[in-house]
Amino acid sequence: MFRKFIRKTLLVQVICWGAILTANAQTSSDTLKITVKQTEDLFLKNNLQLIAQKYNIDNASAQIITARLFQNPDFNFNNGIYANNVNQGPAYKEQSFSISQLFYTAGKRNKNIQLAKIGVDQAKYQFFDLLRTLKFTLRSDFYSIYYQQQSAKVYDEEINSLAQTLKAYKEEYAKGNIAEKEMLRIQAQLYSLQAEYSGLLTGIDTLQSELKLLIKAPVSITVEPLVSEDLLVKNTVDGVPYRQLLDSAYANRYDLRYAKATIDYNDVNLKLQKATAVPDVSFSVNYDKLGGYGNNFLGAGIEFNLPFFNRNQGGIKQARIAVDQSKVQFQSTQNQVESDVATGYKGAVRLEKLYAGFDPQFKTDFTHLIQEVFINYKKRNLSLLEFLDFYDSYKTNTLQLNGILLNRVTALEQLNYVTGTPFFNK
Repeated sequence: MFRKFIRKTLLVQVICWGAILTANAQTSSDTLKITVKQTEDLFLKNNLQLIAQKYNIDNASAQIITARLFQNPDFNFNNGIYANNVNQGPAYKEQSFSISQLFYTAGKRNKNIQLAKIGVDQAKYQFFDLLRTLKFTLRSDFYSIYYQQQSAKVYDEEINSLAQTLKAYKEEYAKGNIAEKEMLRIQAQLYSLQAEYSGLLTGIDTLQSELKLLIKAPVSITVEPLVSEDLLVKNTVDGVPYRQLLDSAYANRYDLRYAKATIDYNDVNLKLQKATAVPDVSFSVNYDKLGGYGNNFLGAGIEFNLPFFNRNQGGIKQARIAVDQSKVQFQSTQNQVESDVATGYKGAVRLEKLYAGFDPQFKTDFTHLIQEVFINYKKRNLSLLEFLDFYDSYKTNTLQLNGILLNRVTALEQLNYVTGTPFFNK
């Protein structure tokens, strides 16, 4: 009777695994199957953070228009109302006009234009640095979801199989055909798998939520990444020299460019603050119809302040401090870039060696082995506990392999991020 029960159990497992494969082959209407290239296209088109940041470039560009404009002329008009001396006629006939124009000196206008142009460059650098950061998050989430979904399939197979097996064992236990310890062993294994599986799904859901937010996808859909394993295997860190990675980081890291632009900005601002110590000049033309000097008086004037006390000493000192500070910040950013590249390169080389140490046929051979184990279990050449141990080993090794593959891909993505150049996983 027990042999008959074992056969039934095995039949249930086979049917269950077939159902899982069929379910995985079906395409759900709320599943978005997408490649990393398509994901990036949606990201560039729909990401709200990028759209909002881009407005800062337009805003900075508007500052150039403002800096180029000249000051508006000042106009003044006076009309008489009342006067004691009426020898020259009623007071309302007395009228005077004046117009004046302010002119900036010491090149202040040009320096303000230079500052505005540098401001546009800084806004662009901030935009592209945000793009670099968000793209790294996007691609990392994409590959993390893919490999974790691959791991989830292993849990799906084992949990569904054990759930059906446990159901059959409970029925046989109720009939007194098997010992309680056999049933409890399967039950404990199932609960352990379900707890691990729940944690894995929670992590996937978190990544899914972040990825969908980046590409502005509906929250109701499930993203299913499509990855070419062959393409990922062809990417190796050995194909790009370290010096090339570092040079590319110097040229293409926009946070480093921003730091350099800050030095330029503060240099120009120092010149502007020094120029501010030079008084601006205002020229004016005046007309007085019934002036005290004579009728229809026409005059001209000039106005500027005398820099006896305020020569913008504080502004100049602050500008000098800002220059020195920005140079230190640039050096700090440059050191950070060098450290990022060195650390990323070492990590990628280490994971590359770890990956190279695995036999490409390992996964296929191990899958074949577990199939043979299943056949031997069916023939009762293996006990239930031995079968569960083999299957647990299969699960553990598959998860470890997926973890190694994910870490390797992420390390290459990290190099793309720290160099600002898409060297790998194109």
